[in-house]
Amino acid sequence: MSDLYSELLVKKEPTAKDSIVKYGMIVLTVLAVGAGLFISPILLLVAVALGVASYFVIPRTDLEYEYLFVNGEFDIDMVMSKSKRKKVMSMNLREADLVAPLDSHRMDYYTSRLKTLDYSSGNQQHRRFAVIIKSGGENCKIIIEPDEQMAQAIKNSAPSKVFLD
Repeated sequence: MSDLYSELLVKKEPTAKDSIVKYGMIVLTVLAVGAGLFISPILLLVAVALGVASYFVIPRTDLEYEYLFVNGEFDIDMVMSKSKRKKVMSMNLREADLVAPLDSHRMDYYTSRLKTLDYSSGNQQHRRFAVIIKSGGENCKIIIEPDEQMAQAIKNSAPSKVFLD
């Protein structure tokens, strides 16, 4: 029996908020260094704290999501600045209530307040899917952006729960 396997890397498109955070942190750090050098050396401590905060915050503005689908198991990893990797989620799609495109009429029933986790590029023009699944004791709507090959592999793993329309 052959395994259903598919892998995909999706780059999250930068938002205005990402740019404001990224460049705001840089400007604040530079201003704190300048103020520390010319006004008060104590402000250099603020500059160091901002530099450390920038080290942890700025990589989170350049994200990619790696999808790995193997025999019904769907793993999502977050790659920050092409250097740091973090496992975000692992789920068995056979346990999902529904997998369908976001604009599908099948999603109408799930318009109530669900916890929404977006692991897609964020581009509204791309074909994005929602996975309705119980995670952590509550129902979640997980937004993903598989390509055609991965969508077909997902459909073949759980044909009664996955809709490509």
